[in-house]
Amino acid sequence: MPASRLVIMAVALASAGGAGYLAMNWMKPPPPEVLEVPAAPSVQTTEVLALTGDVPMGQPLEGKIAWQEWPSSGITDGFIKKQDEPEGLEKFKNSLARVSLYGGEPVRKAKLVGEGLSFMSAILPSGRRAVATQIAADTSAGGFILPNDFVDIIMTRRKSADGGGGQGDGFITETILKNIKVLAIDQAIQEDEEGRRVKVGETATLELTPQQAEIITVAQQMADRLTLSLRSVTDTQEAQEEADYLINGNGKRGTIRLIKSGEVSEVGARK
Repeated sequence: MPASRLVIMAVALASAGGAGYLAMNWMKPPPPEVLEVPAAPSVQTTEVLALTGDVPMGQPLEGKIAWQEWPSSGITDGFIKKQDEPEGLEKFKNSLARVSLYGGEPVRKAKLVGEGLSFMSAILPSGRRAVATQIAADTSAGGFILPNDFVDIIMTRRKSADGGGGQGDGFITETILKNIKVLAIDQAIQEDEEGRRVKVGETATLELTPQQAEIITVAQQMADRLTLSLRSVTDTQEAQEEADYLINGNGKRGTIRLIKSGEVSEVGARK
């Protein structure tokens, strides 16, 4: 083959190779842009006392508390910090839950009753009294009244010939207290852990003002029956009422002065 043809073929092959290389580079996508991601800022944490399990109201914390890391920015004054109270596990293990507590939440002193203190007196608001009254299934909404429910208290007594208390034909029914909170049924202060209804108790402990405590004490003496009437949960924000009853209005013990329609009548306790 003549040398000129060899030169021409070499030039052609070189041109074809160069064209292919250019075509490949032209169609190849550009390399992805590398973005520099700033490092995440470190989160400062503090060890706080937290619950490792649910604690029902009135139960001790023992066995269900531990120190846990918590973001420092989310800590409030109510938290128990290890740096402030390193003996916290031992100090608070016998404290009682003032309300139901749930696993994972930090322990707050405001939700605890200190060791050695009476639970019932600790949960009573200032100025209130806890008063117990006997109940039964037929006087407590068939046993469906539970702690933390609100009730009306209905008094039933015999009607005498003159319209007052005492023996006679017929009965008189009056609502003597309204919107009263039930603190406990027997020794139960809430539903059981599985949400089942508690059994019908024999005693209901009610949260009352001092005057309401006097009213129900006299009513227990003079009534043939006291009935607890369960209220709807939507009605519990209504103000508590005493149904126009006044205890010992004339200085006599064991009497209730009933004021209705401007007329005053007195009912004495049964002997």
